[in-house]
Amino acid sequence: MADERIRTLNHFSLFSFKDAYWTLSSSERHEAGEGWLAGLREAAKRTDLYQTFPARDSGDILVWSALPAEENCDASNFFQRYARAVNPHRQYLHSELTLWGFTKPSIYSRGRSAQEIDPFAAERKTYFIAYPFVKTIEWYLMSRDARQGMMNEHIRMGHQHPEITQLLLYSFGLQDQEFIVCYETEDLVDFSDLVMELRSSEARRYTKRDTPIVTAVHHPAEETLALFQ
Repeated sequence: MADERIRTLNHFSLFSFKDAYWTLSSSERHEAGEGWLAGLREAAKRTDLYQTFPARDSGDILVWSALPAEENCDASNFFQRYARAVNPHRQYLHSELTLWGFTKPSIYSRGRSAQEIDPFAAERKTYFIAYPFVKTIEWYLMSRDARQGMMNEHIRMGHQHPEITQLLLYSFGLQDQEFIVCYETEDLVDFSDLVMELRSSEARRYTKRDTPIVTAVHHPAEETLALFQ
């Protein structure tokens, strides 16, 4: 049976606050943050804000915007709405990194995994990790069966950590990476153990790039902004 899931567009922006923002009073920062958040929420069906500082030294807040992508115009309309939300605040915000891509059914697994993240889920786990991913040319020149065998090992390792959920986005020809790999977890130590195990898998030979890694902490959006006010 064909997988009839709705394709979604997921967009991640890592922002840092400029010096001009910190010269504002606390009440002015609060007002600016409220205006920015309102615009972001109008741009997408789902908007989540994550704390990234001090987990990394570049970037204070990660914005995850998710929306259905059923029509060709959905991406362009979102980009317009997002620009309108961010542009009035550019004197206070610097974009450190932008990653985006589309969901699609995996060719290596049947149906939807119980460990797949729903971009529109009502609840988020505490920790979120995302990074761009690029395979080597040799990977794509191998037979489908050879790649399937290595991915079966990858999938088996992931199933040994059932509390870690994943979202895989495709961005071939749209950005510099081919995929964006996203994880949610309540246990960073468990997640680090999983990544260490995956490093020993045969498929690792065919990884060309999987950085920068963005590790973030989820709070309700207003609470995330309050940390920087």
